[in-house]
Amino acid sequence: MNRLGAGSIGGGGGGGGSAASAAGQYRVCGNCRKVPRQEKRVQVSPPLTRGPSAFIPENEVMQANGLDERTNLLVEEYSTSGRLDNITQVMSIHTQYLESFLRSQFYMLRMDGPLPLPYRHYIAIMAAARHQCSYLINMHVDEFLKTGGIAEWLNGLEYIPQRLKNLNEINKLLAHRPWLITKEHIQKLVKTGENNWSLPELVHAVVLLAHYHALASFVFGSGINPERDPDTSNGVRLIAVNNFCVCDLANDNNIENASLTSSNFGIADSLSELEALMERMKRLQEDKEDEEASQEEMDTRFEKEKKESLLVISGAFDDEIVSTDVSRYVEDPGFGYKDFARRGEDHLPTFRAQDYTWENHGFSLVNRLYSDIGHLLDEKFRMVYNLTYNTMATHEDVDTTTLRRALFNYVHCMYGIRYDDYDYGEVNQLLERSLKVYIKTVTCYPERTTKRMYDSYWRQFKHSEKVHVNLLLMEARMQAELLYALRAITRHLT
Repeated sequence: MNRLGAGSIGGGGGGGGSAASAAGQYRVCGNCRKVPRQEKRVQVSPPLTRGPSAFIPENEVMQANGLDERTNLLVEEYSTSGRLDNITQVMSIHTQYLESFLRSQFYMLRMDGPLPLPYRHYIAIMAAARHQCSYLINMHVDEFLKTGGIAEWLNGLEYIPQRLKNLNEINKLLAHRPWLITKEHIQKLVKTGENNWSLPELVHAVVLLAHYHALASFVFGSGINPERDPDTSNGVRLIAVNNFCVCDLANDNNIENASLTSSNFGIADSLSELEALMERMKRLQEDKEDEEASQEEMDTRFEKEKKESLLVISGAFDDEIVSTDVSRYVEDPGFGYKDFARRGEDHLPTFRAQDYTWENHGFSLVNRLYSDIGHLLDEKFRMVYNLTYNTMATHEDVDTTTLRRALFNYVHCMYGIRYDDYDYGEVNQLLERSLKVYIKTVTCYPERTTKRMYDSYWRQFKHSEKVHVNLLLMEARMQAELLYALRAITRHLT
């Protein structure tokens, strides 16, 4: 079945002419949100699903948030595009979090900072391209031009200044294997003569890269639809077309199917699944009060969970298809987390969170080199981690702390980050197989996320609760990337 729909640069103009037009002519699969390769051009209609998300019914997004006055005020104050885009509509299901998100994003894109405005948007494009996220690329191509960016840069990486090209390596590592970042990578960037980066500039760039890698995870994980093109009638534009997307093959008869078949139960089964999860949460709390595992046992559980997380199958794209419109912004497109996991290279090293924490180390460093961003990021991390309505599906007065902590810590576990005071046995107790597949995909290979994956876990939960999951995954990923990068900068300084 052909699920392909049109994507385009959202919002107004800003100059740039043909470069902007060419960069906006992407074709996006309505199921996996990926940009397929194109061979011919025909006229096609907008996405096959209405509303901001291909995964969430439009009326449920509207009912959940009501697009209230508070949301509109936030958009007026903090939106760089000046409109209510699809990401904001979906996030506004959780208005408290949305405010923290928009404030921090506006600060890094528009407020006083070390980097020129066009640089900020081009770095966003480079970050989004690592995951073939045409939605974010389109958005920032437009913003890049509106802030005075040079249209020629949109032809690809070979047209940009050497200083920006020098970010390719750290962009690649942050996106896929942040544990490989060392102080030598930092030294190479800050000691390259006329093309060197100052430390404040580099911290600003790293924050942007981590933000847009993580935001790509949210875009794909939430099935965010392309923005409708206001410059064409009915959102229709002449764009590239392919007969099918590779996700059709994956959904019909591939690894993803095998990973998720165990979750294809009926309503009665999913209800009992919910009750079983609540019972496990209750039992874990009771067990914790009775006795604590030894440190040796905690170590063993972490290593077991870390090793198993590498083996979680997240899809079947052995040969990634990368659109030429996206590949122009990508160096070494074959590099990814999947290579590490599949080939079984040197084991994923353990990053002991107690040795370099966000609260005690990362926060102060980033705030010192890029004034105030630390406070905004910290507020955002705390907001999503503590956000709760004390509900689970149809149940009320539920303490979801253990579940939120398991989600956040599982993401960090996949990146080798370990908390000595956390019992990783809880992850296996609370996160079912289909949810682990979803988390692994959204976090490490977001461009592979499908609606089937989204639908396969927590089938009795509200869409708003699944959006909360995606917010947790996004922020956990961003914090993990920042911890590795800031630790390398700290080592460079000492």
